[in-house]
Amino acid sequence: MLDYTSLFALAAVVREGSFERAARTLHVTPSAVSQRIRLLEERVGCSLVVRGQPCTATDTGLRLCQHADRVRLLEQDLQDNLPSLSLEGVARANLPIAVNADSLATWFAPALTAFAAQAPVLVKVSVDDQDHTAEWLRSGAVLAAVTAHDSAATGCNSRPLGAMRYVAAASPEFVQRYLGNGVTAASLALAPSLEFNTKDTLQTRWVHTQCGQHVELPKHSLPSPSAFVTAALAGMGWGMHPLTLVAPHLEAGSLVELVPNTPLDVQLYWQQARATSTWLDGLTRQVLAAARKSLLASA
Repeated sequence: MLDYTSLFALAAVVREGSFERAARTLHVTPSAVSQRIRLLEERVGCSLVVRGQPCTATDTGLRLCQHADRVRLLEQDLQDNLPSLSLEGVARANLPIAVNADSLATWFAPALTAFAAQAPVLVKVSVDDQDHTAEWLRSGAVLAAVTAHDSAATGCNSRPLGAMRYVAAASPEFVQRYLGNGVTAASLALAPSLEFNTKDTLQTRWVHTQCGQHVELPKHSLPSPSAFVTAALAGMGWGMHPLTLVAPHLEAGSLVELVPNTPLDVQLYWQQARATSTWLDGLTRQVLAAARKSLLASA
């Protein structure tokens, strides 16, 4: 049987990044936190914290922190449903989720903030490419994720959200300079493109669809959806933009599609750990409602 006082001390150290800050949040001394961690490490037989600036969890420590998050959520449910119990020491539970940056910058943020403004939880958002957020679920690092994979991770449910539409766009001056004689494999190989990071394959996928072959693109790296738009407006490069972000610029003519009417639609799914918390179910309802309003209906 785990000692949950020690388990919550471990979670506090990893969350706060130091024994001193963890001690302040737990209202105990740093030596008391250290002793609790040492007892837990003796119990499980391995190191749980990598001491440093900041302190981080080992693989086993991370698993225990994830378990602590689930226990906190269950305790929060119990407190809300049976307030007469007055569970001592029940702090706000962490609710870790993963989402792709384009969703967070557009339709997802309003749903998340509306939920978090009312829920007695602390939302911890991790950002990754939609093709990789499912890995966060499989590792147990998060309890829910927006992902491009429909196959549910073990212990999770998967629900279709709809498709996010992207368009290949750049400034008119950029298109005239680099693509004035046509959008071809040869011209695209010389035209600077924009990518979010090395995991971003949207530009490559669109080019393959248009040219029928792989093209090695010159790339600027900009890990921000808004920076993508700013860079495109300035003529720095072309990129795949969420249509909702660039629609006003397309209407104004400050951005144009490289090839008109050639969108790339990315199907998204919401995967959620089963039997976790009524609060996670509440977030799921908000996310599904926001997706219905903002994304293209699933085929």
